[in-house]
Amino acid sequence: MSPKPTAGTTRHDTDWGTSLTHIEPNRILVRGYPLDEMMGRLHFGEAIYLLLTGELPSPSIGRLVDAMLVSFIDHGATPPSTLAARNAATTGASLRSSVAAGVLGFGRHYGGDILACRQLLDDGLARARAGTSIAQAASDLVATMVSNEQLPPPGFGHRYHTKDPRATRLLQLAHELEVDHEYTQTIRALEHALAIHPALKDRSLPINVDGAIAAVCGDIGVPPEVADAFLIISRVPGLAAHALEEQRLSPMRVIDPSSHRYDGPTERRLVDRRK
Repeated sequence: MSPKPTAGTTRHDTDWGTSLTHIEPNRILVRGYPLDEMMGRLHFGEAIYLLLTGELPSPSIGRLVDAMLVSFIDHGATPPSTLAARNAATTGASLRSSVAAGVLGFGRHYGGDILACRQLLDDGLARARAGTSIAQAASDLVATMVSNEQLPPPGFGHRYHTKDPRATRLLQLAHELEVDHEYTQTIRALEHALAIHPALKDRSLPINVDGAIAAVCGDIGVPPEVADAFLIISRVPGLAAHALEEQRLSPMRVIDPSSHRYDGPTERRLVDRRK
């Protein structure tokens, strides 16, 4: 029989704690910071980093998180997640249901490369820390993947791009902010090893945005599961936009991704708003 609670106390067998958000009348604290003070002072990426990791990022890391979130904001009309959102929207489903359908469209083969690439980079770094060079570790990993026909590696290659502009910009930004360290060195070594391997001389396998994010998150100390959360969060605006657009089109239409055309604005330039 369980002991009776002491007089004057209340026993709560189901008590549990959360370190995320504290709410009381007229006050909301997120990881200890007043939410109203965060508004207008933190960028969205900085607030997300705080919520997911528990601490505010440095200015450099905050800029990188913002850049990562922007890099994944939309993947066009052909990915499975987009088609899932549009197919739900064309049935008359609500916006939230359509976006949820899109999020459920992420899986190991689409949306799983950040985690898989991070594991690949960790394997390479484990070899390097055991005494070999990063270049040799990368060469050995590529040789194994070629031998086992595990190509393309997660984080490399793209259906359309021979040089992913998002990966190029993110890695450039990491270099400018001086946060490119051993993970970035490892992914560049892997890219070089892939480029010079005799069996791959006719195949282009550059670093893609998944690989760049996996490397940058490793260098700034973001755990793999948090990097995966960045992916989910960043894709929601694009899924919402596709669902809203679909709601304006004919209901119950057959959506063929191969027949879509782009009819939006032609290329235009951003005005530099940095001070």
